[in-house]
Amino acid sequence: MSIFIQQVQLNQKRSDILIEGSRIAAIGEKLTAAADQIIDGRELIAVPAFYNTHTHAAMSLLRGYADNLELMEWLQKHIWPAEAKMGAEHIYWGTKLACLEMIKSGTVFFNDMYFFPQRIADAVREMGMRAAIGMTTLEASPNAELIRQNNEAIWANRAKLPKTITLTLAPHAIYTVCGETLAKLADFASRENLKISIHLSETQGEVEQCKADHNGMTPVEYLDSLGFLSEKVVAAHAVHLTDSDMQLMAARKAAIAFNPCSNMKLLSGLMPFRKMSDAGVNVTIGTDGNASNNSLSMFDEMKAAAITAELSAQTTTACTAEEIFTAATRNGANAFGLDAGEIAPGKLADLMLLDAHTPCLVPSHNLLSNLVYSADSSCVNTVICDGRILMQNRQVPGENEIIDKATEYAAML
Repeated sequence: MSIFIQQVQLNQKRSDILIEGSRIAAIGEKLTAAADQIIDGRELIAVPAFYNTHTHAAMSLLRGYADNLELMEWLQKHIWPAEAKMGAEHIYWGTKLACLEMIKSGTVFFNDMYFFPQRIADAVREMGMRAAIGMTTLEASPNAELIRQNNEAIWANRAKLPKTITLTLAPHAIYTVCGETLAKLADFASRENLKISIHLSETQGEVEQCKADHNGMTPVEYLDSLGFLSEKVVAAHAVHLTDSDMQLMAARKAAIAFNPCSNMKLLSGLMPFRKMSDAGVNVTIGTDGNASNNSLSMFDEMKAAAITAELSAQTTTACTAEEIFTAATRNGANAFGLDAGEIAPGKLADLMLLDAHTPCLVPSHNLLSNLVYSADSSCVNTVICDGRILMQNRQVPGENEIIDKATEYAAML
């Protein structure tokens, strides 16, 4: 499959982009090429697509449920009981709804932590996206044995997954998974070359409880004492980190998934973006799930990330639009070993084409500033992932069925 995008705006000039297979083959002015599909890009702007580094996709079925509660009350009294009613088909259609929402807003990859991973993989494959699908560990769950069996099943069938889907280890948090298990998972990840996702230092209460339980160690120090921290780790939230925690994360080359909207909505706090970046930590951006955000739009997340970075540092110079956009694109791709996140020859063909005449992109004094502070999903005309068109002219194949089925399965809850 080849795609030829003609006369698109790229880096403030007109260019042609030739995609062959899964990669960008050439970029230049007045290219000539035969292609399976030609896109007239004269009214479009090409930018890298988004990489959502932390979410719980099937929680799209819980959008708007149990809002405005404290984190642990929200989890223990509302979310976990609702999740106990969710079967494999709930997860499948909830994931498809999440994929639809992400594609519509320019996201081509997400890092997921949820249940029934095989049905998540089925949904992702059918939608054409990339995903890192977590094999969740949640020892505190009454369904822990079922979760383990489902993990074993998808692991046994991993050779059948498409190249756009990888498996990760996903221990929920230090307060739901014991230290012995965390250490074993870290060893397994090292042997099998797997990424690990975990919620980390999301609340001050989590930090204080960890100190009380583990000889004064912070969650970061505790994980490091287990041999858990490494370049394979992508830690979600990381709101309450000390300066030494940040230095330790940087030394171990662990990445952070910054979830500003969820952090604010659940009153978890403000992650110190400037201090984290200056410490040398790879800061990426994720949305968290729809039950705690309640959107999967990375446009919303970028604006919130920029504003909360300023609030936490108490200065309007805490970050630039370029830093935030890079966190949402190239940093996320790098965290998961994807040769993507920028539009350049040889890179994976993951990009979105924006409508240059969308009101929130006009005028264009600074495109990156517009993308971070004013753009929304209405700007996105076309989304390409791995050299395949997932959406064109804002139309995604099968979207009406997805919405109808998701509505039906959400009603069952």
